[in-house]
Amino acid sequence: MPLSPAPEQSLRDAGLRVTRQRTAVLEAVAANPHAETSAIIDHARESIPELSHQAVYDALKALTDAGLVRCIEPAGSVARYESRTGDNHHHLVCRSCGRIVDIDCTVGAAPCLTPAEDHGFVIDEAEVVFWGLCPSCSSTNA
Repeated sequence: MPLSPAPEQSLRDAGLRVTRQRTAVLEAVAANPHAETSAIIDHARESIPELSHQAVYDALKALTDAGLVRCIEPAGSVARYESRTGDNHHHLVCRSCGRIVDIDCTVGAAPCLTPAEDHGFVIDEAEVVFWGLCPSCSSTNA
């Protein structure tokens, strides 16, 4: 698996100005896949203790708009963020503990699934969420 570019280079490549806040938030998202905002704030504050909630929200919006971060919102969950973008992967969510794991495209290349009727839309992405119990929760519920 190729190494990801440094956060600063990713920001430059996306046409974003490199700031301490954006760098810290991008690193926090990469280190905590599927994290909610509070976990991203906690992680980013390890390098910038004075970082405000608003600065994190602003950075997440800029990073999401630039395609460096993806926001997912499984039903019943707060927004969560991940740095795996551009490959149209899907997610598996545990109904009990809320754990989320990535699942590669179900069939072929993006958008992975073809609807019976596209209603004239040009489809470029399919979002699929699989639900079940993770191994830990299924063994405690058995």
